[in-house]
Amino acid sequence: MPAPPEFLDWVDKNANTFIRRLKTAVEIPSVSGDASRRKDVVRMANFLNEELKAVGVTTQLIPLGTQEIEGETLDLPPAIVGRIGNDKNKKTILVYGHFDVQPAFKSDGWDTEPFELVHDEATGRLIGRGASDDKGPVLGWVNVLQWHRENGKELPVNLRCCFEGMEESGSEGLDELVLRESKPGGWFDGVDAVCISDNYWLNTRTPALTYGLRGLSYYKVTVSGPGRDLHSGVFGRTVYEPMTDLISIMSRLVDNRGNILIPGVEDQVSIADDDEKKIYAGLDYSIQDVEEAAGGKIALSSDKVEVLMGRMRHPSLSLHGIEGAFSGVGAKTVIPGKVSGKFSIRLVPPQTPESVDPLVVKYIEEQFKTLDTKSTLEIECLHGGKPWVADHNHWNFEAAKRATWSVYKKLPDLTREGGSIPVTLTFAESLGVNVLLLPMGRGDDGAHSTNEKLDKSNYLEGTKLLGTYLYEVAT
Repeated sequence: MPAPPEFLDWVDKNANTFIRRLKTAVEIPSVSGDASRRKDVVRMANFLNEELKAVGVTTQLIPLGTQEIEGETLDLPPAIVGRIGNDKNKKTILVYGHFDVQPAFKSDGWDTEPFELVHDEATGRLIGRGASDDKGPVLGWVNVLQWHRENGKELPVNLRCCFEGMEESGSEGLDELVLRESKPGGWFDGVDAVCISDNYWLNTRTPALTYGLRGLSYYKVTVSGPGRDLHSGVFGRTVYEPMTDLISIMSRLVDNRGNILIPGVEDQVSIADDDEKKIYAGLDYSIQDVEEAAGGKIALSSDKVEVLMGRMRHPSLSLHGIEGAFSGVGAKTVIPGKVSGKFSIRLVPPQTPESVDPLVVKYIEEQFKTLDTKSTLEIECLHGGKPWVADHNHWNFEAAKRATWSVYKKLPDLTREGGSIPVTLTFAESLGVNVLLLPMGRGDDGAHSTNEKLDKSNYLEGTKLLGTYLYEVAT
C-alpha cells in the first residue's frame, strides 16, 4: 500500500517546521555520559514526550532506576513509551530511537557551536550534535504522526513507541523495561515487528537497510602509583610512573593494522566463505567512500571486501583516550599520579561480552605483571551489548525495500553495521519478532565526531520513508 501523495507533498511544504523542531531538540545538550548534563537529558525526555502527545500519542514516562556515575548516584533518565491504535485487524509496529547524545565541545574542532543547529543553505546540511544520531530520525516519526493528526487520518498500523535517554551510555535500565513490557498486558504486548532508525547509509548515494549490528564491550584500565601528581624535575627517573605503564599496556592491545592482540578474541569468529564475500562485493561502496567519510586517505586496505568485512563482520578494538593525563594547551611538566585508559571491542556473532571480557582481563593482568612495576592496576568492564543479525527476507524488510524504492527510486543496500545499538537484540529475543534498521542519514554524517550533520534532503526524504514504510508494512 503506497503512502498518500498528499502526505509526501505535505512533507516538502513543512520543511521549515521540521527544521525548527530539530533545532529545539539539538539545543538541549542531552549528554547521557556526563553527570552534570543529566538534567538536560531529562529535559529532552520531557520535550519529546510533549511533542508525541501533541500528535496523538498516548505516552508514559517510565523511571529506570539509578546509576553510579563520577562518584554520584543519579536517577536514570526516564524512557518514553507510547501507543496509537489497538485495531486487531492491523499489524502492530514498535519504533525505537534515543534522545541522548555524545559529548561535544567547540574546542574539539567543531566549526560551529555543537548545541546550536546551523542550517548551511549552501550545502543543505543541518549541523549540530544529535542531528543525525538520533534526534533527527526520532523527530522524523513525530513529523509523520503530525500529518495524520492534522488531517484526521488513521495510521495504517497500530504504533508503539520506545524512546530512551541512555543509548550512548549502554542503555542502562532499558533491558529490564523491554522484558517487563513485552509480557501480556505490557506496552509492547502484541507487537508484530520492530523498526529502528538509528544508523546510516554506507555512502552518500544509496539508501540502506541494516540486518546486523556489532556488539560492544567497553573497558577502563586504571594505573595508580604516587599519592598525587608529581613534578617531573624532582621525581623523573626516581619513581615508577603510571602513564609509562599504562601506555605500555595500551600498546599491546591492537596493532596499527587493526589486528586484535588479545589471544582468543579473534579465534571465536569463523572465516567467511566465498559466497559470503560476494555479498560484500556487491554493495555500492568503495575505498573512496571510506576515505571521504574519514576525511583522509587512510583505509587499511585497497580491497573493498576486506575493508567492508572489517567494518561489519570482524571484531575491532579501538583506543579512545586517557583520563587523568595533562591535555591542555601549553607545557605542563607533571607526572600524573593516576591515569585511566579507555578502549572498546566491537563484537560479532558468536562473541558476547561474557565470552570476551575474561580474555581481556586475563591478558591485561598478565601483561602488567611483565612490567615488573610497583604501580597498581584496576580493570573495569564499563558496559556491553551483544551483536545481532536478522532475516533480511522477512516481510518487515520486504516492506522497507518497497518503501525505499517508492521514495528514492533505488533498491537499498543490505548491510551489517559496524556500530552497536544494545537494545536491538533485547527486542528480538523478548518479543520474538523481526527487527529492522531503517536509516535516515548518510555515511558521511559524522555521528560521534565533530561537525555532525544531517542533510536537509535526508531529513525530508527520510520522513517520507518512515511514513511510507508504515503503509507498506501494513499490507
